[in-house]
Amino acid sequence: MTGPADPIDPPAHQNLDWHEGDMPYSREFGDHFYCRTDGRLECGHVFLSGNGLPERWVGTGTFRIGELGFGTGLNFCETWRQWKATAGAGDRLHFVSFERFPMAADEISRALSHWPEIDAERMALISRWPADPDGDVRIDFGDGVTLTVVCGPALEGVARTEHPFDAWYLDGFAPSRNPDMWSEELMRHVFEKTAPSGSFATYAAAGFVRRNLQAAGFVVEKRKGFAGKREMLRGDRPYCMSP
Repeated sequence: MTGPADPIDPPAHQNLDWHEGDMPYSREFGDHFYCRTDGRLECGHVFLSGNGLPERWVGTGTFRIGELGFGTGLNFCETWRQWKATAGAGDRLHFVSFERFPMAADEISRALSHWPEIDAERMALISRWPADPDGDVRIDFGDGVTLTVVCGPALEGVARTEHPFDAWYLDGFAPSRNPDMWSEELMRHVFEKTAPSGSFATYAAAGFVRRNLQAAGFVVEKRKGFAGKREMLRGDRPYCMSP
């Protein structure tokens, strides 16, 4: 998860506490970066399944995923792991994440070391991660997989991106702690940068988040949340509407 879309006097780097050894906690936003039960399984339930993945990317050529909040890179690594197991020959994945406060490589590694299932992806990511991430960090991992992390306010980054996305992971900190990341203006930009028949998924289910997504143009539905959370949201951009 990430910092706000347009914070006031933001720190250059988030101040982290570490809970249970390897779980980062943002002091600025008073929130963990992912579900304390199991962030990797949460990614599968919310972001992959919520967007109809991996089924939708098989045989599509290039599939583009947009994410609000790179955080530890957990969602990217789990998505990449599943991509390697399911993508067809010639398929390509471009994962683009918008992150206000990029973490350092050692912080990313510490957090992701909790999951041996993504150890190969963790090592590949941290070995290529810049010492001082800034601007657009683009990493080509080979085998058709590219990661771009757009460092800076999400509102500005999403507004200037050129290509629409087939799926969105909306993974900012909790709406109650970081409302700017779920604003009507940002959700409108997300909608505008969604391909016809594209989709979004998020763990959040707050009423104002749902209303902002609907106001932007998405057809929104509620689903059962992860690990006892009552609800999550997912939705689609109607095919008849042009990006």
